[in-house]
Amino acid sequence: MKLLHMMGGGDVGGAKTHIMSIILALRARGHEVHLVSFRDGPFPQEAAARGIPVSVIEHVSPFKCRRELLRVVDGFAPDVIHCHGAKANLMGAMARGARHIPVMTTVHSDYRLDYLGAPLKQATRGTINAIALRFLDFYQPVADRMARTLISRGFDPERMVTIYNGMDFGGSVEGMDRAAYLKEKWGVDVAPDDVLCGIAARLTAVKDIATTVRAFAKALKEAPQLRLFIAGEGEDEDMLRKLARSLGAAERITFCGWVTEVPQFFACMDMNLLSSLSETFPYSILEGVREHCATICSDVGGMPDLITSGENGYIFQPGDDDTLAKYLIRLANDAPLRIGFANALYEKASREFSLHSMCDTQVANYERVLTLFARPKEQRTGIVICGAYGKGNAGDDAILKAIVQEMRALDPTRPLWVMSRRPQETRMVYRTNAMYTFNVPMVLHRFRRSALYINGGGSLMQDVTSTRSLQYYLYTLRAAKRMGCRVMMYGCGIGPINRPNNRAAAASAINRAVDLITLRDDLSRGELTRMGITKPDIRLSADPTIILEPAARESVDLTLESLGIPPQGKYIGFGLRNWKGLDDVLEEIARAADYAYEKHGLIPVFVPIEFPSDLYPAQRVAEKLHCPYYTVSERQPIEMTIGILARMEAVVGIRLHSLMFSAGHGVPVIGMSYDIKVDGFLKYIGSRTCIQLGEVKADALIPLIDECVSGALDPEVKRMAELLREREHENTAGARRLLDMGTT
Repeated sequence: MKLLHMMGGGDVGGAKTHIMSIILALRARGHEVHLVSFRDGPFPQEAAARGIPVSVIEHVSPFKCRRELLRVVDGFAPDVIHCHGAKANLMGAMARGARHIPVMTTVHSDYRLDYLGAPLKQATRGTINAIALRFLDFYQPVADRMARTLISRGFDPERMVTIYNGMDFGGSVEGMDRAAYLKEKWGVDVAPDDVLCGIAARLTAVKDIATTVRAFAKALKEAPQLRLFIAGEGEDEDMLRKLARSLGAAERITFCGWVTEVPQFFACMDMNLLSSLSETFPYSILEGVREHCATICSDVGGMPDLITSGENGYIFQPGDDDTLAKYLIRLANDAPLRIGFANALYEKASREFSLHSMCDTQVANYERVLTLFARPKEQRTGIVICGAYGKGNAGDDAILKAIVQEMRALDPTRPLWVMSRRPQETRMVYRTNAMYTFNVPMVLHRFRRSALYINGGGSLMQDVTSTRSLQYYLYTLRAAKRMGCRVMMYGCGIGPINRPNNRAAAASAINRAVDLITLRDDLSRGELTRMGITKPDIRLSADPTIILEPAARESVDLTLESLGIPPQGKYIGFGLRNWKGLDDVLEEIARAADYAYEKHGLIPVFVPIEFPSDLYPAQRVAEKLHCPYYTVSERQPIEMTIGILARMEAVVGIRLHSLMFSAGHGVPVIGMSYDIKVDGFLKYIGSRTCIQLGEVKADALIPLIDECVSGALDPEVKRMAELLREREHENTAGARRLLDMGTT
């Protein structure tokens, strides 16, 4: 590929490191890279000295810059124009459209905070940059959190590709005599038992060095062996020096000024600190990791992706100097813990955030950008996905996650539009475009531009909760077909549809509009037959959520601990919901839970699927218990909910997806059925452990619990889990067939 990178020219710190590293890595792989700098100075001069072709364009007038930039573009003929920073973004926006070349930008920092503490620059350069960003083709935020920030501000998630900073972890500084080095560089005498903390950052408001100084002063009272070295320059330096003196910590704090020998600086340190209010994925942290520093940082940018607090470092909330002080004291007074953190973080960072990995991601991002840019705008490529999404139900959210995951696997460049009750939340979580479910003009507009309409998994075709919703979903089937989409009902359940008029309307709409139905249970097939629905291609599959994997074991452990639940305990899970008849069986469920504890040592854990409404029935059962119990009292991501349920010895559920999530990962389940969909699923997997909700008795639940715990069901449960995963492939196979037929 031929790649034109553009930068302001005064770039320093992480942005400079990122640009130089990625350009050199791309050139090493055989890609042609030309660098445009809009200011002469050390950066473009260093790039030229390292063999990078550089054009320096220096004009006050942006229009003169544009003319000269277009001459460079015409001479080099790049495949992609890649911007870095405010001036480059402005010029990219001005040049975009003049040539048929995609223009992308790497968002290295929060553009709203770039000039924090400098009101004039913020009002001028910051505002211009914020406007220019809206006129570029593609966005490459550094780290996932910055991607979420951009999406929350209205940037298109379909035109976004994420990258993480990477570093060459080879060649760390060896054999450093830190006492001699620090004495020579800054005239500081350090004792052998001193614990040295370093922070490398510009001394500006957004870096919030003051929090580090305050925390350090507090930590000195319990760890007087601490020393702090601050590497950087900036407008906050005088304020920070005065703060250090006022707190009585000045003698243990060294202001190093601008440091060019960064590896040597961190090789002297025991700990690397970061207290910024906003970051993406700071190189200063990776540079400290390379030199085996223990790390304490604020919860910004991609830091949680690198650091698991308490396992390989510590993370604190921005501005929380008390917590930072606590962590400083802990690591200062525990050398084995400090060294263990440093080694664990080095192992993870060198594996997952290497320069090689960053370059792989960058090349893949360019390929995606080129594919998206080349796709004709008039081509029908989109997929519209409809379901009961954005209502806070983990089961429905899991269905959407699974469908999005499968559609991305089919073709990662197809635009996805989700009909959601909370479109902003859906955009943030699933990185798709989204529209309000009942915004009919927008829905029809998307149908006109899409190849496939997926009426999502779950039980949308029912009139128990609402006739109006059924009528609306039927309308969308007809409208999508009328607008030229292929139409699929995806891994769904059918019914119950009780009213004769509704049954007739559903049969008519589905026979006329739907091309393919994949079903998650066999009872639904029978319901379709009874309704006279025969025109679509009908196939058995499984609920899409079967494909979802649980969160990593370590993450589940940490979440359980945060909820006060010992990770190594033995548990029986309960997935309850409010429903008619529940009041009459609360005592029976509680008696069965007490039995599980007394006989098998299983502590009940209440796991909500719809949050927070499922907490109420959990609380009502818990009030009747005589044994210990736990509740997952905070809403969890889907993978975490699945991971928690996968830890159970058995799960007793009213909620269908508490049963599906568990059975899909080999956990024996007992269903308390309130709806045909629960009967249908349990019958589909061949389960004998199902009781109608109104007939629940402790005497009936107890032998089922014994059977689940005995292990007698384990082979069958595991076999069915594998079978469900195999059957689920019919969903994606069907979607692929329709897309092949429907793309024009």
